[in-house]
Amino acid sequence: MPTFSHVAGDAPSSGSASSIVAGAVSGYHSLKIVGYSRTKELPNGQQIESRQFRVGGRTWRVRYCPNGWQSNSIDFISFFLKLDDTLAEGETVKAQYEFSLLDQHGKPVPAYTQTGRINDFSVDRKSWGFSKFIRREALEKSEHLKDDSFTVKVDVTIMGDFHTQDTPSILLPPSDMHRHFGDLLSSKVGVDVEFRVGGETFSAHRSVLAARSPVFRAQFYGPMKEGTTTEAICIDDMEAHVFNALLSFIYTDVLPDMKQGEEYAIVMAQHLLVAADKYHLDRLKLVCEDKLSRGISTSSVATFLALADQHHCHDLKAACLEFLSSPTNLVAAMESEGFEFLTKSCPGVIKDLLMSQVVPTLLGKRKSSAST
Repeated sequence: MPTFSHVAGDAPSSGSASSIVAGAVSGYHSLKIVGYSRTKELPNGQQIESRQFRVGGRTWRVRYCPNGWQSNSIDFISFFLKLDDTLAEGETVKAQYEFSLLDQHGKPVPAYTQTGRINDFSVDRKSWGFSKFIRREALEKSEHLKDDSFTVKVDVTIMGDFHTQDTPSILLPPSDMHRHFGDLLSSKVGVDVEFRVGGETFSAHRSVLAARSPVFRAQFYGPMKEGTTTEAICIDDMEAHVFNALLSFIYTDVLPDMKQGEEYAIVMAQHLLVAADKYHLDRLKLVCEDKLSRGISTSSVATFLALADQHHCHDLKAACLEFLSSPTNLVAAMESEGFEFLTKSCPGVIKDLLMSQVVPTLLGKRKSSAST
């Protein structure tokens, strides 16, 4: 088996992270109103306070106004959160509050849950809340008022200082999935299909091949699938070393190292491009196109153009036509053996070549005439 080339970006990178943390302390208090109908005797603007409760080292109370706090809220029930501590002049406590009507299971009723902004509780204003928390008529018609009682909950969050801290981070190694699959192919553990190519036998895994190639997927799992017989599948249109490289790419997503030199690598890229087109391995096809595009010469361009035309390689074709846009390269290429084959087998490419040469020239002449 060939050795596998490393994927670009395998070298681990270093980094760090930190956080800006907004400190906060939270707590809640549930207040049950028992004998609701009797509390309605309280006039508008009058309130009943809950017992004290502690959140975040502070003392709080809930203010309950059964007939609203102001004249414009007389048809509503008002609730307020009151800071019950003694504050020094200029001292503030930043806090956020949320009042919720609870259902018979003790869960907040979304329609009757209101969240206040972060407010400053100070000497000048110790109480914040909602004048129109719930309309009395809505409460009295709801199932949340039972046995002349209902419950509200207030969640209190006291804001603390901001501080920074390091964020623990774990340095993740680069993906090595390709190495695991390469080892799976080399070890032959669990192989369930064999191929006969050029007198050699290759073992593989149907599921891996099917996952990578729609052609293999149809062959193994489609309506015309191959049987589960142990008889090897014969491939007659490919050389053994090409199929070996094809399997390596399917399992590892990288080409094997070409230790035989650049010329061998160019020839292998041509064969692998044909194989990639046959098995619909689009990424391998692009890898081969890129390799060939960087190896275009006056002696190879005609061959590459024919290959690009026959296997629908648009990028490779464009690179070849760009190379031939130079008159010097074109004249030299026309003297190669491959150009005669190109003329006979791919007349459409010759038409494209003429269009890429003649049309720009004519346009250039027209612009020149217009300028004079």
